[in-house]
Amino acid sequence: MLQEAGPYNFLRTIGIILLVIYGLKYIAKYLLPFVLKRAVSKAQERAQQKGSNAYHSKDEMKVGETTIDKRPGEQEMKPSKNVGDYVDYEEVE
Repeated sequence: MLQEAGPYNFLRTIGIILLVIYGLKYIAKYLLPFVLKRAVSKAQERAQQKGSNAYHSKDEMKVGETTIDKRPGEQEMKPSKNVGDYVDYEEVE
């Protein structure tokens, strides 16, 4: 079924476009700040939990004690003597 491009269909299309634009404005104005505040508060809670865990682990150390923390699986990079094969080349003219 084909529809003709008449003035009624044109106005209906413009109305739908305006409805979508104002609907998005409403969502952005009222709903988005609520969602962002909730996300920020959750991020702050997670940061506080991580910070409090780190603070408690530092309290257990004695004054003047030195500790060295290494990450598991981290190995020192030592130069290897086996760096590859030497390939002699000739210039091609």
